[in-house]
Amino acid sequence: MDVEERQEVALLLRRLSVELDAVGQRFATLHGLGRTDVRAMVAVMDATRRGEALTAGALGRAVDLSSASVTALVDRLERAGHLRRVRDPQDRRRVVLEMSESAMAAGGQFFGGLNRDLLAAMAEYSEEELAVVHRFLSEVTAVVEQHAHAEG
Repeated sequence: MDVEERQEVALLLRRLSVELDAVGQRFATLHGLGRTDVRAMVAVMDATRRGEALTAGALGRAVDLSSASVTALVDRLERAGHLRRVRDPQDRRRVVLEMSESAMAAGGQFFGGLNRDLLAAMAEYSEEELAVVHRFLSEVTAVVEQHAHAEG
């Protein structure tokens, strides 16, 4: 693959990012949420999927917000019924964040079709091809995260 073809891949990634952002914005608008609200909810869901408890401090680092801003964010999402603060079962002194059942259901309902269609789009790829795609997306995501959190 030459430089021009690699540039085309980079442009496709940008286009994918823009389209995924538009899907997320549509979900946010339908549910009266802001962009940071959706990012916070995704961070909580991802931590849950990994089997990790997410504290408000860890959420702040995940969405790049100050402590005071995280408190306001969590308060707002809790009032709206999207998040709950609960005691960590392993350490009762610690408070962790959980998605509410209604928020999980809303996310599943909205994004379920997209997930189903993405899985269908992958159906024709071999295990080896998907392993390469997985490695590629993981490495590219790490590069984008570096740039997102770069100083200056």
